[in-house]
Amino acid sequence: MVDNTQITKTISLEDYGIKNARVHYQLSPKELHDETLRLDQGVESSFGALAINTGEFTGRSPKDRFIVKDEVTKDKVWWGDINIPFDPEKFDKLYDKVVDYLGGKEVYARDAYACADNAYRLNIRVINEYPWSNLFAFNMFLRAGDDELENFKEDWLIVNAPGFKANPAVDGTRQENFAILNFSKKIAIIGGTGYTGEIKKGIFSALNFILPVYKNTLPMHCSANVGEDGDTAIFFGLSGTGKTTLSADPERKLIGDDEHGWTEENTIFNFEGGCYAKVINLSEENEPDIYRAIKSGAILENVVLNDKGEVDFENTSITQNTRVSYPIHHINNIQEPSSGKNPKNIFFLTADAFGVLPPISKLTPGQAAYHFISGYTAKVAGTEAGVDEPVPSFSACFGAPFMPLHPTEYAEMLSKKMKAAGVNVWLVNTGWTGGPYGVGSRMKLKYTREMISSALEGKLEEVEFEKHEIFGLQMPKTCEGVPSEVLNPKNTWKDKEAYDRKAKELANFFRKNFSKFEEYANEEIMNGAPIE
Repeated sequence: MVDNTQITKTISLEDYGIKNARVHYQLSPKELHDETLRLDQGVESSFGALAINTGEFTGRSPKDRFIVKDEVTKDKVWWGDINIPFDPEKFDKLYDKVVDYLGGKEVYARDAYACADNAYRLNIRVINEYPWSNLFAFNMFLRAGDDELENFKEDWLIVNAPGFKANPAVDGTRQENFAILNFSKKIAIIGGTGYTGEIKKGIFSALNFILPVYKNTLPMHCSANVGEDGDTAIFFGLSGTGKTTLSADPERKLIGDDEHGWTEENTIFNFEGGCYAKVINLSEENEPDIYRAIKSGAILENVVLNDKGEVDFENTSITQNTRVSYPIHHINNIQEPSSGKNPKNIFFLTADAFGVLPPISKLTPGQAAYHFISGYTAKVAGTEAGVDEPVPSFSACFGAPFMPLHPTEYAEMLSKKMKAAGVNVWLVNTGWTGGPYGVGSRMKLKYTREMISSALEGKLEEVEFEKHEIFGLQMPKTCEGVPSEVLNPKNTWKDKEAYDRKAKELANFFRKNFSKFEEYANEEIMNGAPIE
């Protein structure tokens, strides 16, 4: 059992309505690690990292994310299935229930901030029911120094109570779990779910409203790194497309792995102070930076350990969404502070399970806006034998669940910035080649890295391109370190007619998905659509 005499720092949370709580304030990672073990809420893995189970929810619950609809938000937010309105009065009543629930308990409070550029800084106070949730906040938000804590005043408050369950009939939620943003009161409340990603995505969603509306800054669901010459590269991509993996490049310094802003001064800054990486099938050989970041201070989520505390990274019996959270300084090759200038290349990553899209292609500004709004990847229908059909997945701006504004507002901001900065935009397929999922094989990570390196180093500026017959994308005919037959996906299929049919099928999925955006899209964007 941990010696709690070391835990001396405390603050009062009475002003928030949390009465008679024993408040552990600003604990160190070691203290939070030990608290988790003391409460029997986790175990220590052979890496030295804490291993916890988030309970019923092992991922976000998009249908249970709400935004309070009031004077601030009613005319600005793109309301619908993604941004679900919540009644202000019901929010107040539910907030009171949550803080009443936390009253009299041991709770864990932390002051931190988001946005590595001080001109955009957002101070955050996080109140957690569980110590490991507070450790997640330590890892994922930027860490304030002692001098900054003396007169700390939060801009946003997060109240996180996984053990509290809402009563949908009374509280206005869909079910017992919820994550609700209130832009007028600048409060996020999260209950009924232990999944820590709701904490970071709550603040990301808030910044996706604050930055474009009030700061003329584009928020992006992307990773970013910077080269020796100071050129910044941006990687957009949904979960499982390789965003975290590909931005962790030994030749370039990591700015951040998930959430960034692009300012009107043409600089890029990280929102976060850490990384939240998927660890399914993780190996030191393929992803050395992430593997070596798993050490004391990191949190492994929903992984399976053997009796020696060793992680079986291939075991998905709890979830396929196994994760690790760690502070960015667990990566050796990082940019300090977490910002960059001179963005020169943008990569849209997609894991195309149809096996149709080229492994790398160069986009026109119209195509870039079209594919940004589309936010395409594909999910495999399952991992069972005989389940071969891929399922297309579209998430506008590569992050629709976190975007309160209409997608075209972000796309137009991106388009203006791309043109002003003279950025090259590339579509990179990290998915299947030689056929769809179940027939073809996953694109080799080695080849993808070579293609991205060639783009970053300007080598693809010197090669000949050909146009994709159906999508109109410009595909390089040669790329150093990559077999030339791989570069045109049709060449990798034995049955060329089957390829054409599958490509047209995917093109139709694109058109159908984009139909809901057409009335908002200009001619240039519409010209970025598939050509056949």
